[in-house]
Amino acid sequence: MPQTTSAPSPPPAGVRSRPVRAAIVGTGFAGLAAAVRLKQAGVDELTIFERGDDVGGVWRANDYPGATSDVAAHFYSLSFAPNPDWSREFAPQAEILEYLRRCARDHDLLRHVRFGTEIGAAAWDEDELRWRLTTTTGETHDADVLVAACGQLSRPAVPPIPGLASFRGRAFHSAEWDHGHDLTGRRVAVVGTGASAIQFVPLIAPRTASLHVLQRDAEYVVPKPDFAHAPWVNRLLRRVPATQRALRGAWWAFGEVLNPGLTVHRPGVRQLPARIFRLAFELNLRIGVRDAATRRALRPDYAIGCRRILTSNAWYPTFRRDDVELVTDGIERVTPDGVVTTEGRTVEVDTIVFATGFRSDGFVAPMDVTGRDGLPLTEAWRDGPSAYLGMTVPRFPNLFLLYGPNTNLGGGSVVYMLERQAEYVAQAVGLLRRTGGAALDVRADVHERFDRETQTRLQGSVWAAGGCRSWYRDASGRVTNNWPGLMAEYARRTKTIDPSDYQVTHA
Repeated sequence: MPQTTSAPSPPPAGVRSRPVRAAIVGTGFAGLAAAVRLKQAGVDELTIFERGDDVGGVWRANDYPGATSDVAAHFYSLSFAPNPDWSREFAPQAEILEYLRRCARDHDLLRHVRFGTEIGAAAWDEDELRWRLTTTTGETHDADVLVAACGQLSRPAVPPIPGLASFRGRAFHSAEWDHGHDLTGRRVAVVGTGASAIQFVPLIAPRTASLHVLQRDAEYVVPKPDFAHAPWVNRLLRRVPATQRALRGAWWAFGEVLNPGLTVHRPGVRQLPARIFRLAFELNLRIGVRDAATRRALRPDYAIGCRRILTSNAWYPTFRRDDVELVTDGIERVTPDGVVTTEGRTVEVDTIVFATGFRSDGFVAPMDVTGRDGLPLTEAWRDGPSAYLGMTVPRFPNLFLLYGPNTNLGGGSVVYMLERQAEYVAQAVGLLRRTGGAALDVRADVHERFDRETQTRLQGSVWAAGGCRSWYRDASGRVTNNWPGLMAEYARRTKTIDPSDYQVTHA
């Protein structure tokens, strides 16, 4: 029978540690970082499941025109794989994808990847103390440790607009861009004004015959400090690695200055960062848009930072064009020939592009995950997703979530957070091996105390109190996605795994 203790201890007499077989779902930044750290920790029985035909995750899927990171490249990269050859301060999609491919090659990860394989279900086997994974084609695989690196922004969300199926033109989501559909001379409607729209709209506007941008909520868009790297810059970065570390540190410090302005509910703390960004937004808007009515329509009615602060130098000037229209009416329905607004106006178009974001509430989607005693993860999360340090959930032993609940950032780089999580997972596997344990399960009281602390701190954040709708919150208003503090705090709390936080089960 399995033997459970309240905290990991040396293995019982006669019990030997068995080799750890690890499974990782996803090959984006999270999956690759976890694979590298697990291999460095001595885990070679490693399988990485990827539903696509290439590594890259969201950067493989999102190849729409103008796709780029809104975090500087030297910080939006893995610390153990610095790249001195970025062409710009903010790297475009193709370069980020090639960077991830190179990381996979350089760290010998490709031999571990099963491409074209989607995990549909994962169930904990209490008798074998292992995870049983089932693919969408019915294959099964066993793993001692399961790392869910599915990413939050991988499932495109298309609103259920009446009549959409009747549309005679071409309709697609920005994350499923139809590169075979030439937009030259087309009458195009773009639904949404979020992070992807502000990148591709300025690029397609000069080609279309008419472009109608349908806005539900205005966004705060500040100038983007982007520039091409001159050859001498790349030579310097290559020859003096300390310059790369300095750039990375500078962008880290910038994020840490911004974060208290989003998370701390004290006017003196929040006021200065908010004022700086509000001024940057106002200047960007006034310089970019000449028409006063258009400026009013593009000015948000909620606190800055409540939704993601966007960066672009080209978004606002696009609305100077005579062939570009901002539409602030809601959408009532789609007809075979266009879009009918809630004000009764018909916008005739032959192409609809949805820039409506992603479903961000699943964290392990598309898997159905079942833990101890047949407990579905959806049931464990019936009051809202939560996990200790954003990674572990009681009664789901040896399951580690990367980019899990409350690990997203308002300022900074999520790649930094993912690295901390990958290192923590490697420590957890090392703890199992040292103690001869087969299963590591976070204690319920530890998880509950952490969740109470997190939600209490978030109540005063701009995401909860800023007066907006966003993917940071669930339907009940609970902030499920964002971290309530600094990146430095998360690094400190995940630096060393505390054995007393977990129960260990020996085979």
